[in-house]
Amino acid sequence: MNLPIIDFYSAESDRLSTAISIRQACIEYGFFYLVNHGVENDLVRAFDESKRFFSLPLEDKMKLAYKEFRGYTPPDPSLGLQGDSKESYYIGPLSDSTSANLNQWPSQELLGNCRPSIESMYWKLFGVGKKLLSLIALSLNMDEDFFEKIGAEDKPAAFLRLLHYPGLVALTVLVRVGSYHSIIHAC
Repeated sequence: MNLPIIDFYSAESDRLSTAISIRQACIEYGFFYLVNHGVENDLVRAFDESKRFFSLPLEDKMKLAYKEFRGYTPPDPSLGLQGDSKESYYIGPLSDSTSANLNQWPSQELLGNCRPSIESMYWKLFGVGKKLLSLIALSLNMDEDFFEKIGAEDKPAAFLRLLHYPGLVALTVLVRVGSYHSIIHAC
């Protein structure tokens, strides 16, 4: 299946046509790719910082252990091959100081650019989201500022979650057929 591609840049000159494309994509597919949204460079920087963060020793990452729905979560070893073996780093809403202060950040010494890069991406994605909401309102034959008027943007609760799937270094499987046991080990 090829998902529709919505060119966000074209919304600057033809909002109604872009809104119609969004509506059609949502009705026919339920999803779409959004391109030319203006956060490409921020995404690259954030991915670089994410890679640097997940490369830190576990001891350093655990200093930012998950609490208040923010911080680092290590892979769950109990899942083995049956689960979603990933590590995560959650950043909560930045719109008010109370929420923003709950976020946990690596120290300047460890990753000096992490916080500014991630916060910049967060705000740029938030801006894209606001513009997208106005296009969705248009696609539903409502005023562009419908969501703004009803307060949907007043206290945003957007979370950002960085994910790292470490992959399998080695795979060991125990196979049992009747009384016969075999261990298969692959690298």
